[in-house]
Amino acid sequence: MKEVLKNYSGIIFLLLGITIGSIIGIVAPGFVEYIKPLGDIFLNLLFVSVVPLVFFAVSNSIASLEQQSKFGRIILVMALTFLFFILTAAIFTICAVYLFPVSGVTGSSQIMNEAADNETWGNRIVSFFTVGEFTELFSRRNMLALLVFAFLTGFAARKTGEQGKPFRVFIASGYEVMKELLLLVMKLAPVGLGAYFAYQVATLGPQLFGFYAKPLGLYYIAGIVYFLVFFSIYAFMANGQKGVKSFWTNAIYPTLTAISTCSSFATMPANLQAASKIGIPNSIANLVIPIGTTLHKNGSSMSSIIKIYVAFLIIGKDFFDPANLLLALGITVFVSIVAGGIPNGGYIGEMLMISVYKLPQEAIPAVMIIGTLVDPLATVLNAVGDIVAAMFVNRFVKVSS
Repeated sequence: MKEVLKNYSGIIFLLLGITIGSIIGIVAPGFVEYIKPLGDIFLNLLFVSVVPLVFFAVSNSIASLEQQSKFGRIILVMALTFLFFILTAAIFTICAVYLFPVSGVTGSSQIMNEAADNETWGNRIVSFFTVGEFTELFSRRNMLALLVFAFLTGFAARKTGEQGKPFRVFIASGYEVMKELLLLVMKLAPVGLGAYFAYQVATLGPQLFGFYAKPLGLYYIAGIVYFLVFFSIYAFMANGQKGVKSFWTNAIYPTLTAISTCSSFATMPANLQAASKIGIPNSIANLVIPIGTTLHKNGSSMSSIIKIYVAFLIIGKDFFDPANLLLALGITVFVSIVAGGIPNGGYIGEMLMISVYKLPQEAIPAVMIIGTLVDPLATVLNAVGDIVAAMFVNRFVKVSS
């Protein structure tokens, strides 16, 4: 019994913090503004710690790979895995809305005015992958550029051979230090996440039963089914029954973290810890999970389909026209992979959807509100999906731990 309490003490305290926070959010919403700063402080500490961890984890993984062919194979299998998972989630959601259609959805009169952005697409593409100053790299708003820089740094460290050995040691040491720093920060998780969850319940809870109840209900039911069934299938494909048991044993903590923070970024430390317990080699986990945090989004894939579907319901057009479905899959891949690494990428994906389908401006509030309200479950699917993706990659790329 003592051993069980020792192993699950972190989860127990986290659940206790979330439960207390939820109760406060429901019975005393006016008190939330006084405790929300505790959640903000915790999340800020977490974000500040995670950014350097991403750099050290990715660059160290690439620099420490002994065989060039292994690196290329990991990247290829990872890319195919991400694409397979995202398309599977999208197709599953299309089937769900076809079999269980939503009726009675009408347009909203809410008007949202967004500032016009006159920046050219060429400049946007450049800004996605690079930044103007070196110091801007280490910002969570520039994660895609940081990943590119970490890739190049790790590759350069490998190419320098013996002369680069001190730097490779520094990268490896930095990774270990950042992991330890995150463990210290996570000690505050029960208080910080409890306070933040109280804020979520107090602010978003009432809206869940309002205008968008039907499409939200469909998303949450389909999302939970996908989470339980498809993640089990992926884990089984990765390592049989042992893989399923190992995945669900270690996925509890990342799931709770994702629900509490609504951030794949903040869930990454828990994912890395779970991957280590599952037995995924660091050379795979430290690539797939940080990159997946930015570029692999099962939940965003499903929410993209739901948002497109609701927009078509609002304007009274046929979502299931083959041309519309193909466009929906293309937009979903963009939103889930490309826009995931862009600041406010969800809004960019929504604007792309409106533009491609030539939908009226009145559809914009609908997709924005849905995107906000499905965020908790979408984050779980996005974040925890990175663990099963790492298991999947490990199934086809065998490297030493």
